[in-house]
Amino acid sequence: MSRLNKRNMTIGAVVIGVPALLIAWWLLSPLFLDTEVNEEFPMSASAQVPDDMTPEEVEAAMKDAADAPDSETEEPMPAEESGLVTLATGEFQDADEFHQGSGTATIYQLEDGSRVLRLEDFEVTNGPDLRVLLASGSSPSTSEELGDYIELAGLKGNIGDQNYEIPDDVDLSLYSSVVIYCKPFHVVFSVASLN
Repeated sequence: MSRLNKRNMTIGAVVIGVPALLIAWWLLSPLFLDTEVNEEFPMSASAQVPDDMTPEEVEAAMKDAADAPDSETEEPMPAEESGLVTLATGEFQDADEFHQGSGTATIYQLEDGSRVLRLEDFEVTNGPDLRVLLASGSSPSTSEELGDYIELAGLKGNIGDQNYEIPDDVDLSLYSSVVIYCKPFHVVFSVASLN
């Protein structure tokens, strides 16, 4: 074999091999890596600042409030009194032996009327390009069983508490489950049927 042929074969192997390795890493690395997210619960209420307070006075008042000792109440404040309404909730279930999920999915209506999907104590098998869907199928285990669905966003992390805004024009009565879905392979990773 001539030197030119060996050189061309080496270049061809690099040209094919590097992209193949990058694609393999993109597909397989999520199986070995976790992404943890811990978002605070979104609050729509905002403080009313009196017109006669300067920014320095507001800052001082906030610092005093932050430094004050925490106090506990005997009874929790009902969510409805705070303007927060629970619209639906469900527990994540494993899709199969390999694609596993746990935690709670809850849809809340905030005081300002906006809606948010909150995942709490959440954990799912990681994968490439996972998405958060609202689906009409009550407990889909395959992409064919999803029914009508909307994609809320890419999954922020496969572990931890996280929030997803629900657009105002979405009719929630049409959707009965939250699905963690692998878009490239059309695979359901975990489902929470909503009640």
